[in-house]
Amino acid sequence: MVEMDPRLIEALAARDSSTRLRAALAAGTRPDPRLVGVLVERCAIEPDFFVRDMLTWALTRAPGEHAVPLLRAELRSDRPQARSQALHTLSKIGDTTAWPFVTRGLLSDPDHEVARAAWRAAVVLVPAGQEEALAADLVAQLGRGDREVQLSLSRALVALGDVTRPAVEAARTHADPRVRAHGRATELLLDDPDAGFDLAVNEANRAYALGPDRTR
Repeated sequence: MVEMDPRLIEALAARDSSTRLRAALAAGTRPDPRLVGVLVERCAIEPDFFVRDMLTWALTRAPGEHAVPLLRAELRSDRPQARSQALHTLSKIGDTTAWPFVTRGLLSDPDHEVARAAWRAAVVLVPAGQEEALAADLVAQLGRGDREVQLSLSRALVALGDVTRPAVEAARTHADPRVRAHGRATELLLDDPDAGFDLAVNEANRAYALGPDRTR
């Protein structure tokens, strides 16, 4: 049996990010199932965004029966980056057997990057007929985080389509004004996906300032 190239494994952990990037590219260009564990472990600690993205690409090139179980195991990691990167990679692989592992705990993970990755993965992996239940779980996260977090959630809800509308509309009566505004902005994006998120948020805030009748 041909052994893995130790130079490639060393390069994946090199100090120089361009060296790590080239190593990840090589790993994806010539997929080796025996290297999957190394790639998954590196995803959990890799500090450079572009290298992480290349590691994800390399894992999408590996046989799913090798990559998916290891990625699912990472969803239980104590490291937020391990969880978020595993979710991101599973969404890129698109193997629906991973769906049961995208739990409510991940959808509401206190780490915003983990939650954002979970929302994106859930929309990709959700089985037919479970979209409405997923929408309810996602709507429970309305109002959290900054603009980028809220935009990610709105995009996930819009990607699910009109099945999300009843749950989003229910947010109109929420006690938290941030939830109401975020929900209304998402409604506006459902009506017009090409509308800008900031414009939708401003319109939602303006409508609530003018009174409840203006939000209908």
